Amino acid sequence: MTTTVTRRLRFYGEPPPGVDAADAPGRLIVVEGPDGAGRSTQTRLIKEWLEDHGFGVADTGLTRSELAGPGIRRAKSGHNLDPLTLNLFYASDFFDRLERLILPALRAGMVVLADRYVFSMIARSVARGVDRQWITDVYGFAPIPDAVIYLDVDLDHLLPRILANGGFDFWESGLDVMRGQDVFESFLRYQSIVLSRFRELADQHDFAVIDARGPIEQTFSAILREVQRVVDDMRAPPPSHK
Repeated sequence: MTTTVTRRLRFYGEPPPGVDAADAPGRLIVVEGPDGAGRSTQTRLIKEWLEDHGFGVADTGLTRSELAGPGIRRAKSGHNLDPLTLNLFYASDFFDRLERLILPALRAGMVVLADRYVFSMIARSVARGVDRQWITDVYGFAPIPDAVIYLDVDLDHLLPRILANGGFDFWESGLDVMRGQDVFESFLRYQSIVLSRFRELADQHDFAVIDARGPIEQTFSAILREVQRVVDDMRAPPPSHK
């Protein structure tokens, strides 16, 4: 017989209006890290492992909202968004995904697997000069995850991966706020700031920091230990024999 676990959702600030946080037996696992850290690959491997072991999984990520995602992509293609507008776009995207996918899946007892979460938006916002407290308050409606797995990669390992996967992106190089700089220098400076902000968030929110500089299999083995810890009590207990 499966044990039903009643869990109350916790939020970083005030929950969204009208949200009943009383019963959400699912788990929220977040994979964070900069572009090139291997997030997408590791998220796919986690999802495959969970499904192979009988867990229902709902996966999500930045700009996947039907409401705001297409608008973000169109707006970013123009390379002229100011940091505040950009972040309000992302907040709308996150709220829509929270309301339509994350909360219903948690209430249904599923594992929600998020490729990036509010921490990416906070780290990148602060790197763009947005007030830290303001952007933190904006995302106060976010549920506190059961685990945040941070893929830790330094710039020396990040750079060749970026170059091998299409080169420098306008936004991930910070060219919107570091205008006039060489793209290479802008990338190094911007990503150095983002990585510093991520490490501060990791300390503040007790991320599970995983060294992602090595082979994919080695990184996944370390991640899997954290995933198993989070989902272990979701399993049905073995039948008793009297």
